Amino acid sequence: PPTCSLRPAPRPSAQCPDTAPHQPGLSRLVLSDELVRPPRPAAQANPSPRTGARDQWSKKVDFLLSVIGFAVDLGNVWRFPYVCYQNGGGAFLIPYTLMAVFGGVPLFYMELALGQFHRVGAIPIWKHICPIFKGVGFATCVIGLYVSFYYNTILAWALYYLYSSLALALPWTSCGNPWNTPNCTSYFGRSNATWTPSSSSPAEEFYMRKVLGLQDSRGLDSVGGIRWQLLLCLILIFTIVYFSLWKGVKTSGKVWVDAAAQIFFSLGPGFGVLLALASYNPFSNNCYRDALVTSAANCLTSFLSGFVIFSVLGYMAEMRGVEVEDVAKDRGPGLLFITYPEALANMAGSTFFAIIFFLMMVTLGLDSTFGGLEAVITAVMDEYPHILAERRELFVLGLLTVCFLGSLATVTNGGSYVVKLLEEFGAGCSILAVVLLEAIAVSWFYGMPQFCSDVKAMLGFSPGVYWQVCWVAVSPAFLVVSTRGIPPLTMFGYRYPAWSAVVGYLIGASSFVCIPVYMVLRLVWTPGSLKQVRENSSCIHLGAERGIFRPGRECPTYLFQLICCPRDKGRRFLPKRAARSELPFPEALRGRMGSPGDFSACGLGNASGG
Repeated sequence: PPTCSLRPAPRPSAQCPDTAPHQPGLSRLVLSDELVRPPRPAAQANPSPRTGARDQWSKKVDFLLSVIGFAVDLGNVWRFPYVCYQNGGGAFLIPYTLMAVFGGVPLFYMELALGQFHRVGAIPIWKHICPIFKGVGFATCVIGLYVSFYYNTILAWALYYLYSSLALALPWTSCGNPWNTPNCTSYFGRSNATWTPSSSSPAEEFYMRKVLGLQDSRGLDSVGGIRWQLLLCLILIFTIVYFSLWKGVKTSGKVWVDAAAQIFFSLGPGFGVLLALASYNPFSNNCYRDALVTSAANCLTSFLSGFVIFSVLGYMAEMRGVEVEDVAKDRGPGLLFITYPEALANMAGSTFFAIIFFLMMVTLGLDSTFGGLEAVITAVMDEYPHILAERRELFVLGLLTVCFLGSLATVTNGGSYVVKLLEEFGAGCSILAVVLLEAIAVSWFYGMPQFCSDVKAMLGFSPGVYWQVCWVAVSPAFLVVSTRGIPPLTMFGYRYPAWSAVVGYLIGASSFVCIPVYMVLRLVWTPGSLKQVRENSSCIHLGAERGIFRPGRECPTYLFQLICCPRDKGRRFLPKRAARSELPFPEALRGRMGSPGDFSACGLGNASGG
């Protein structure tokens, strides 16, 4: 590990026009091997913290379409309509909108700004923000791998449907096929069809028996063999992904709880994708406008999908003579591969519209998988540039090989059960916890003054009070509320065994455990006394890269000292620290709440400045 030393901040240089006057006596912890950079040339117009060449988007529209493509994914088509219906229909739009305005969009904006300013991926960015939280970057990459294990399988299903749509007659329009059962009932175009509780539609049987092969599996205890049709589709999907990513970006998101979870999963903060994509932007790009445009496009797409699927479900319920909830039994991909195909089968020119629909599904999903894997690629390559800088093609090939091997269990006869297990546990509570820690690290440890200063350096204006309040308090509160346990899983009448929950929580913990493990290792590896580690390992000043010291960046250390220093020494210690921290008085009070003496000591220090 790099060596650490306490030393005075360097004096301002003519090469650093944005430096602040040096304050004698102040010292800070510097990672000499990682943070000290050559001074920026005076002719450089924008104060970018990174030097050296880095790829950039060839056009602004490429970045916008990439972010929108990641945010607008298959979940917008099936998850939002189901969650909306489950929580009261139109009434759900009120908490959904509030969660978007006060939770999802602010964090979306934060990630774009962080990625654009620091111009690195999800792992190395933490040495510029708060090194002890670097495990968050590793957790993000692990979650990205889990998502790729099942998400590309859903694309393989869509690709198989696209291939099946090329027939003159869609195979899910009738019951006379080898995979159909006596319970198959086709009611489209027939006035004398009787729907019973045991009836199943041709689209249901095509999806469950022909595509998935569930009749040959007994569940997770015996998933059966690999379905070669899906395996070929999966290979084709990974081939497309490889040739889209190998050269880089130049070639290539209980009612209140559900509302919070939906908006965070839909917009996608915490996956590292926004950090990675924004890191290839020009330094002065207007990421504020990008965040608003992309978030609006994502939410409008969800609303449009809801209108379409509610119309289809209502029509199907009317034709069957049942309630809507009896039609929408599955909250997952079944809405894509049963409900929509049934609707398409009843349309004039059904073959043409089926081809268009499933082609859209494939392209919609590919955009999201491109973003997810690019986040992992960018994070790892930026963390180990000396090894991978000239070997991107080989690294991408190795990464996709790992993802392909991890996906093999999902293309078996019982693979859909594995898909649901990974979907619920691999990227469920883990991603919410990652986003929560990211928001806390940036808002509380990196500090609002520094973050707002970074945004101002890029855009020419600082974020308003609304954004700062959301980042510091509102968004983390929403994330805490939306974190919850996962209920027992069921799928097509199959109830998951008890051991599957244990396996699922182990999968979820395997990503989150990266965070505390790295914190412990960081504290063990950092040289110095326990007091120095406690006081200084929380945040390393980005100002070292600019040759300056910013007093406001000492706030996290100050808070730790407020909390940890002994009471008897604190009365003499607090006034001086309060003056040097430049921390607002309410923040100082929260650090030592409950003592009138501490209250007065902090207040005197802030007021007197010494």
